[in-house]
Amino acid sequence: MGYITPVRRILTAPDLEKWKESPTYDSVVSFIETLAEAVKGKTNDAECEVSLPVSQVLLVLDDVEKSIDKFPVIQDKNTSRFGKVEFRDFYDEITQISKGLLSSRIPKLQLHNDGKTDNDENNEHCNNEHCNHDNDDDDDDPLTEICVYFNESWGNRTRIDYGSGHELNFMCFLLCLVKLHVLDLEKDATAIILKIFIKYMKIMRNLQQKYWLEPAGSHGVWGLDDYHFLPFLFGASQLSTHPHLKPKSIHNKEYVDMFKDKYLYFHCIWFINSVKTASLRWHSPMLDDISGVRTWSKVAEGMIKMYKAEVLNKLPIIQHFFFGKILPAPEGVSRPPSSTTTTATTAHTHNGETVVDPDSNEGLPGHVHTWGDCCGIKLPSAIAAHQLEAASKPIPFD
Repeated sequence: MGYITPVRRILTAPDLEKWKESPTYDSVVSFIETLAEAVKGKTNDAECEVSLPVSQVLLVLDDVEKSIDKFPVIQDKNTSRFGKVEFRDFYDEITQISKGLLSSRIPKLQLHNDGKTDNDENNEHCNNEHCNHDNDDDDDDPLTEICVYFNESWGNRTRIDYGSGHELNFMCFLLCLVKLHVLDLEKDATAIILKIFIKYMKIMRNLQQKYWLEPAGSHGVWGLDDYHFLPFLFGASQLSTHPHLKPKSIHNKEYVDMFKDKYLYFHCIWFINSVKTASLRWHSPMLDDISGVRTWSKVAEGMIKMYKAEVLNKLPIIQHFFFGKILPAPEGVSRPPSSTTTTATTAHTHNGETVVDPDSNEGLPGHVHTWGDCCGIKLPSAIAAHQLEAASKPIPFD
């Protein structure tokens, strides 16, 4: 089969243009659009078929959630507003167990060692000098590729941050399962969002709050949220057929409290309000502007366009996109960046071995800012600020 360890290939502006015209780009966009359509008009608790593979993925997420409890934050008097280093222990745990976890929880993956993916016809007889089949670690195990997307779904180990690029990795993990025919998009699409993605969001909110993950980007996700984009996209689709709720309803606290468990969009607004005290107009101007749109259907259409423009078409994000055999690189793009040299910020030691951080900036063009860069200034977590403020308030009975 020849699965390979996924590598980054989009390094220049010309690479980005090739990416936007590639089959993999089309696959990612089509996947997200299909999922959005599948939850159109549906609440979070709507009934949907939960297939065996969906149940197995949920068990994987249960195990990830249990891993968080193994690494409590050690409180000290000099608590910083920045990320908690215990996150790295969680991250190391996930990278260590992911292959065994996915293999045991999703047995169907073991049957794909001699099977074909949807991309095999395009990859066979590829003699292009830029094709990423020149990787030496060919393997018959699809987990060689899937684990990279899975591990990178939880944030960056070095910077202890999280952003839309990590969220995209989780979607790539799910897309790989679809391309390997583990998940059936035709019948599993609704459950992928209402069961799997919502569970993923729950885990990420836990990680963000427990380890004070920093926003990976200069302005969060362009004013939508410090961390996420897709729950707004899927959430707008959920609301697109609602007969009464309007985009401006997000400014009504009673509505937000009433519908936060029913719709992804309202839950995101509730979460933002819980950690930021000023109005949306000040800390989330994009959300404030969107609330002026007349209908949720227009918001849903705009979210797809915005996701393409601000995530999939942005070099600072897509230069971190990983390509393997399941999600192949566009023809003619740059060869993988060199990882022969490492520094303290791009590698770490785990179980006595030096591990290169796949989300580092090593080998990337120096003139391009990456997510997590903001004029060289680290971005503190609003969650951290909120929790520190709460901790500093005297107990009323003191």
